[in-house]
Amino acid sequence: MSRTSRTAFTASTSKNEDPELSHRLSRRGMLGVAAGATAAALLGTAATPAAAAEKGRSRPVLPPGRLGIQLYSLRDKVSTLGFAPVFAELAKYGYDEVEFAGYTQGSAGPITLAQLKRLARDHGLNPIGSHVGYYSSDPNAYTFAQNLNKVLDDAQALGLKHIGTASGPFRYGDTVDAWKRAAEEFNTYGAAARKRGMKFYQHNHAEEFSFASDRPDVRLYDVLLAETDPDLVYLEMDIYWAFAGQFRFSKQVDGTPAPFDPLRYVLKQPARYPLFHVKDGIRDESVRDGYRMADVGDGDIDYKAFISKVTKRTHGGRHYHHWQAEHDNPVESFAFARKSSEHLHSLRERCGD
Repeated sequence: MSRTSRTAFTASTSKNEDPELSHRLSRRGMLGVAAGATAAALLGTAATPAAAAEKGRSRPVLPPGRLGIQLYSLRDKVSTLGFAPVFAELAKYGYDEVEFAGYTQGSAGPITLAQLKRLARDHGLNPIGSHVGYYSSDPNAYTFAQNLNKVLDDAQALGLKHIGTASGPFRYGDTVDAWKRAAEEFNTYGAAARKRGMKFYQHNHAEEFSFASDRPDVRLYDVLLAETDPDLVYLEMDIYWAFAGQFRFSKQVDGTPAPFDPLRYVLKQPARYPLFHVKDGIRDESVRDGYRMADVGDGDIDYKAFISKVTKRTHGGRHYHHWQAEHDNPVESFAFARKSSEHLHSLRERCGD
């Protein structure tokens, strides 16, 4: 989604390793919302003898308990129905986590943070993160720059482990020094979040992979990585936008080749990427970004390979990273959520690979 539209919407593989996962799965079992193949994927049990035989040869690509959804994708349903019916549907579809894009629910009436936290828990959903604006010209705006303590207070009240922004570090421009200045502010937000037991993160769009206007040989994303403290500032890679950035910015302005692979960024510093946006696109070189956004599974991004490589080639990969399905403007948001979960849960890999 765009930085402005997102800001405008106010709104482990074992139980021993992840006690919250144990609670969510047992809660989901009581609710009776995981059935058939989805239950097998979530609970690691085979639903049929044939599935049991397959289990000996392969395993789900998606680690159990790690599938979330960015609620911006369901903003139409949240604003008309409220969080409770939306959470009920997401639990039914086999989701484990939610990432907020605001805490209000429109015509369904007001809701407190305590109620919202309890509502998510009652549906077996873990609130994993939230997107908040970076800065505003309004001194009273709900952004990191203007109201850092309030933003962190609310995140803490919801029990979030991550609190971040989908705004790019363009506050001071697109020069190297401008991004260094923004990186200093991100370090400040990260330090404040860390004191409260949370991780501050930034979510990319395609433009983060462009080049500095004063140094056309320097990729701005590399400035962000170099100038932020890896113990304070984390990244949420939006995989769709990263591939769009690859399409648009694999050459410098003068035509000099400057190829990059989004996956290599992750494999080089996997601990910096706790969160991912799983967003799909149909390859189309006639459009600016090289892709047309699609429901997960309907596009050309190879999520079986991407998720598998991240979880298998990084230390603790299957119980560190979180995968959030998203579509900026789905044709029908509940259908998108259902199809995306079904596709991701259907992906399997050979255990010996």
